[in-house]
Amino acid sequence: MTGAADTVEVAKQYDTILILDFGSQYTHLIARRIRELGVYCELLACTTKIADVKFKPKGVILSGSPYSVYDKDAPHVDPAVWSLNVPILGICYGLQEIAWTHKGTVSPHDKREYGKAEIETLPGSRLFANLPNELVVWMSHGDQLSQIPEGFKPVAKTATAPFVAIEKEEEQVYGIQFHPEVTHTPQGSALLRNFVIGICEAKADWTMTSFIDKEIERIRAIVGPTAQVVGAVSGGVDSTVAAKLMSSAIGDRFHAILVDNGVMRLNECQTVKETLQHHLGINLTVADASDLFLGRLKGVNDPEKKRKIIGNSFIEVFEQEAAKIEAAVEQQGKGKIEFLLQGTLYPDVIESISFKGPSATIKTHHNVGGLLDDMKLKVIEPLRELFKDEVRALGTLMGIDDDLVWRHPFPGPGIAIRILGEVTPEQVQIARHADHIYIEEIKKAGLYRKISQAYAALLPVRSVGVMGDKRTYEQVIALRAVETKDFMTADWFEFPYDILKKISSRIINEVQGVNRVVYDVSSKPPATIEWE
Repeated sequence: MTGAADTVEVAKQYDTILILDFGSQYTHLIARRIRELGVYCELLACTTKIADVKFKPKGVILSGSPYSVYDKDAPHVDPAVWSLNVPILGICYGLQEIAWTHKGTVSPHDKREYGKAEIETLPGSRLFANLPNELVVWMSHGDQLSQIPEGFKPVAKTATAPFVAIEKEEEQVYGIQFHPEVTHTPQGSALLRNFVIGICEAKADWTMTSFIDKEIERIRAIVGPTAQVVGAVSGGVDSTVAAKLMSSAIGDRFHAILVDNGVMRLNECQTVKETLQHHLGINLTVADASDLFLGRLKGVNDPEKKRKIIGNSFIEVFEQEAAKIEAAVEQQGKGKIEFLLQGTLYPDVIESISFKGPSATIKTHHNVGGLLDDMKLKVIEPLRELFKDEVRALGTLMGIDDDLVWRHPFPGPGIAIRILGEVTPEQVQIARHADHIYIEEIKKAGLYRKISQAYAALLPVRSVGVMGDKRTYEQVIALRAVETKDFMTADWFEFPYDILKKISSRIINEVQGVNRVVYDVSSKPPATIEWE
């Protein structure tokens, strides 16, 4: 596996801010905001030993946490952090960690402070340079500082909290009780800029333009002059960008494999083939296994069983195609397949390395993971350090069409989990047609890029209707569209009624077997984005 080593190598190439995570739900947003400033950052668990960090950070940020620093089992940083001689910023729990370890006092507050608050900044702090004296910020805490450590001074306050921000300028240690990383703190990015670029003096040289050349060079060094690479592609932005990057680095020694599982969108395989093979010049093999998948899904209603069948079948077909490619390559004397390309993104990495570890499983992940453990291939993950918006920027720079770059996420099990109940060829045809009309009308209305994800689900119910003066008893389509920044939470999209009316009319009139369309107005949580 090359992933962790890859991350270290990237961190060595750029000025890097180290974020130590104490389990806050907002920690990943800190990383996003710093990347948006053009500065590279790495997120590690707060329990990480500094001796194990293989790069020298330009600064350290301590995140928030659901814990109280005085709890018996509260997490604390490695004391070596304080000897790094780099600027340190503590956010919320991070502030309290600074105070606690420097002999200040943290106490429970009379009531939890959650939501917007107004703070008054005191003059002279570099952290608040060029910011207004009064700021609106987002609070989320039940404890607060009742006594600051010796040598520190307060630099911001509220009417009820005299130590909303503290600092020890000579040691460049700063702490704030609020969350600058969330959008509810309007000047939060400016404050982070003051710390990251002003105080840490980190270079803002993290751009996708610089990433492309360095990553291609790094891939070539890892793969070497003869090794071959295989990777699955789906037509989504992540796998396409990863494939294009790999193809740019090693040419036809990269073999992309598209598995047609029979539950992809309308004309999807043909479109993906045209895009990857002809427009992007990627060496592509298409395996038509639709009959195999649909045969195995026959009679299956349980969504978890659907996922497992599709996931296991995918691996089986992928292995077979990879074996065929390997045999051909070896017969031609062109080396061996030694690497497996995966389109892992940084949020996946964060989820696995955060202090609280992977979150509770709500359902099996939509995308196929854990591929080919028994094939002894080394995994290479060129997008491992990137957020989704960075991947899109990278795709645009590499000449990938906007329609693909901005394509909504599509689950690995495809339409199978958007057909509630048994998946049959007839049901797939209905769901595909309805979804195609839905997305087509969204694009015509100029709303596609305002929506984070949209799809049509086919419900396992029938309803009475009247069409052409005849009674009908047919199926129901549920439309889903959400807005979200991180897919951890999502709000349903507020369509103009005339657009919904047109979509509904087209689906009922053009999709045989459907006589009713409903719109899902559930947010996440409590609902999930997909129905299954």
